[in-house]
Amino acid sequence: MSRRRQTIFSVLAIGLAVMILMTSQAIMVGFTQEFYAKTVDKMPHVTIEPKPDEDYIHLYRNVVENIKGIDGVVGVSPVLAGQATFDYKDFSKNVIMQGILVNDHDSVLHINEGITEGSFRDLEVTHNSVVLGDKLSDKLDVKIGDYVDASFPEANPATLKVVGIYNSGTPQDETLAFTSLSMAQDFFDEPNVVNSIMVRVDNPDNAGVISHKIDSMGYPASSWRETNPEIMQTITLESMSNDIILGLVIVIASFGIVSTLFMVVMEKSKEIGMLMAMGASRRSIQKIFILESGILGLIGAVVGVVAGIIISLSWGSYTFDTGGEAYAGVSTIPFIVRAQDAILIIIFTFLVNLIAGIYPARRASKLDPVEAISGE
Repeated sequence: MSRRRQTIFSVLAIGLAVMILMTSQAIMVGFTQEFYAKTVDKMPHVTIEPKPDEDYIHLYRNVVENIKGIDGVVGVSPVLAGQATFDYKDFSKNVIMQGILVNDHDSVLHINEGITEGSFRDLEVTHNSVVLGDKLSDKLDVKIGDYVDASFPEANPATLKVVGIYNSGTPQDETLAFTSLSMAQDFFDEPNVVNSIMVRVDNPDNAGVISHKIDSMGYPASSWRETNPEIMQTITLESMSNDIILGLVIVIASFGIVSTLFMVVMEKSKEIGMLMAMGASRRSIQKIFILESGILGLIGAVVGVVAGIIISLSWGSYTFDTGGEAYAGVSTIPFIVRAQDAILIIIFTFLVNLIAGIYPARRASKLDPVEAISGE
């Protein structure tokens, strides 16, 4: 308290660093949530493929029923997918055509939520129909009710009525088209088979466990972490770089407290000598300065966390322009404040400052009482 100005500046330095850390953590949590929503939420959590010596999954209805019986599975969709060329007037586009069962596929990927025009359900009731991504429909210049010609070598040409347009917010909107499973089987001339089965689970983090269970049933299965490892790599790298940089900011700010404690040791050397002459042990002197460092760090951490929470809640979200495909199309990141983050940041900052206070505390405890009192 005798050096109020320097103490306040030291606390504010810690508070500023913690405020930056808290705000950055809130936006990192928001980014992770949005990135998951744009990627993991819009893909199958587990994908089953044909056996190594086969091109298709036969008797897929039995396979689907067996998978539905696994705990944690909330949706199963058999799919027959392949390449096709769509032609409309003077426009032509190569696409990936997926034959699906509407209700089953919606339980896995929630396509119906992204329908902007028409109806996803019309695939079941309208013969030879198709649902296109909005970017694909723009490139073909088609609208609801128009007919596109579908063809491909060794496939049965067909004319498909556009009954729906969807927007998933992913690059797939440029190339993916949905038809009914029966339509795709007729087009590719492969009746009663599929070439993949998509599965959705209640917790994406458990996808690996469920994929192993399906593997043990004799069907090759891969979790989303295996089929799309770049998702976790992106999140891990972003989080790691964020934590390293901000951790260093905290450490650098802690040197302000170290500087304050050194000044106290120099100015209070006589008082320290008197305490030691009156019987105070060196360990007691050391505890006093470590405690002072911890108190300053704790106050700074609490001030910084409160300030970071206020800033995060007042900003709400951050919008930026990254281009259509950067970060899976994420353009708006919400600030998400979690209680566990605030607690961990306070504990981390407190411990860092306790450690930072050890050196000046040891210097104080090693003072010679006679020399300290005499001022030599």
